[in-house]
Amino acid sequence: MNVPPEPMRLGSAAEVFPHQQERTLMLIRVGYDIIFEHPAPTPIIVMLYLHPSRGPSVRRGEYLLLEPQVPVSEYIDAFGNRCGRLLAPAGPIRFWNDAVVEDDGQPDHQSPAAAQHEIHDLPDTTLTFLMPSRYCEVDRMVDLAWQLFGTVPKGWARVQAICDFVHHHIQFDYLQARKTRTAYEAYQERMGVCRDYTHLAVTFCRCLNIPARYCTGYLGDIGVPVTGPMDFSAWFEAYLDGQWHTFDPRNHVPRIGRVLMAYGHDAADVALLTSFGPSRLDRFNIWTDEVGEDALLPATSGSSSTG
Repeated sequence: MNVPPEPMRLGSAAEVFPHQQERTLMLIRVGYDIIFEHPAPTPIIVMLYLHPSRGPSVRRGEYLLLEPQVPVSEYIDAFGNRCGRLLAPAGPIRFWNDAVVEDDGQPDHQSPAAAQHEIHDLPDTTLTFLMPSRYCEVDRMVDLAWQLFGTVPKGWARVQAICDFVHHHIQFDYLQARKTRTAYEAYQERMGVCRDYTHLAVTFCRCLNIPARYCTGYLGDIGVPVTGPMDFSAWFEAYLDGQWHTFDPRNHVPRIGRVLMAYGHDAADVALLTSFGPSRLDRFNIWTDEVGEDALLPATSGSSSTG
């Protein structure tokens, strides 16, 4: 049996980011330039918007632009995520967005004293995040979860122990990404990308009666070394002490500038683009950068970033 490592003390924000403790509000430019090609007219659902909770922080308009232009019908799904549906014509279609959001510039909040709720005390809205889902096989992993973490104190310490274990158990390998990999398979194969770290940690939390929801969005290299080409990121939130708290078993340190796009049970609920037919990805550029006030000037698709 694998034994979880000793819980890692992440420290205060000043310890993790010694040069960031005086940081004030910042501006973050987020966006993408994505091209898909379809051999025939194809229905598509997109979740390429910022989460509505981010609305008050948008400083420069967030608009989904399409080339060629086609009608997009927007709706809010069961989790409160903003979605759009469209019929893509045959041939290439470009999805482009470029927004600026305001952020408090602080690393993820840490609450080591946060307590775990008894199930009968949980709010009704959190109960769905205890259940098995497409990529999180709670019923298959519950015995293992209790073997690994049953002796760890309840609450924040237990969730942190899960993150410590997952971070060390899985080896990050972008070339080994597989969209069908489940939490159990990630545990067995010991490799994956951020979604696999997140699925495994979410599953362990649910096994231990801690509501956990899968999150996706932007996470730039702000306050940390640049690690390579930008992509959308995955992390999770655990419900402790009456609120949702951010955890990131992939990066494993509090980070600055997370920008939420969507959350759900797992990646199946937050697919950023779902094509109901064959498609080919021709371009995939994502950017998430700290910027100055000059970035609030109007942007045009012809001058978009490719980072």
